Amino acid sequence: MSDAAQPTAAEVRAAAEAVKVALDRHLDAVERRTGDDDPAVYDAFNELAAAAEAYDERLYDRYDEVTPFEIPGSDDSLPPYTGPEEPNAVSVLIRRDYAVVEPQRLLAQAQRIADADPDIDAPVIEVEVDTDNDAEERGNAVAIVGGSVHAALGVLFGEYEPDEIASRHKEFGLEEGDSTLWVAAAEDLPEPGEWLNAPFEQADPQQVVCRFDVSSVFDDEFDEADGPDQT
Repeated sequence: MSDAAQPTAAEVRAAAEAVKVALDRHLDAVERRTGDDDPAVYDAFNELAAAAEAYDERLYDRYDEVTPFEIPGSDDSLPPYTGPEEPNAVSVLIRRDYAVVEPQRLLAQAQRIADADPDIDAPVIEVEVDTDNDAEERGNAVAIVGGSVHAALGVLFGEYEPDEIASRHKEFGLEEGDSTLWVAAAEDLPEPGEWLNAPFEQADPQQVVCRFDVSSVFDDEFDEADGPDQT
């Protein structure tokens, strides 16, 4: 950065003073909060985060120094909330990623489910069936699963709730990736069938009341913060 673009010492000092003011406001909001979800606390938190970030940037630009401050989720934070203060409805949006690390285990588990209930619903997927053996006796169960991972996933997720699959993912030959849960506010409950054709298209980050993320990257950050083991 050129000297002309650097903040002045006075600007750095002003940014530091803004952090002090934001700290006082945050503490005051916490002391006066009316409940766990007091919007005044959220507002004060966001103001403090913004002030700390501005100070950190100016300090670095001017003196090539950094602060020890780290605002949780600041890199991926949601935009300011603009939803209703008293929502009449909420939408819970969930994403969970899995890697299919053991396809044969997945196929075997899905086949077991299909064998127990030959009339089970599953995606319509064409598979080859060996009619020379006992496949005819197993009928629809074989046709549903066969050697198709697509069909096996359809059987598995059609049989079990997502939370159960998450708790038993290793049994099904799956490996967990990242996951997130968003709780978004709404003025009113949508009409039946209104969003089924595009269920995630209307997700608005500014309507999100809270979110919960799970990722191995957080474990890596904690490990780095703890430093190497001393043995």
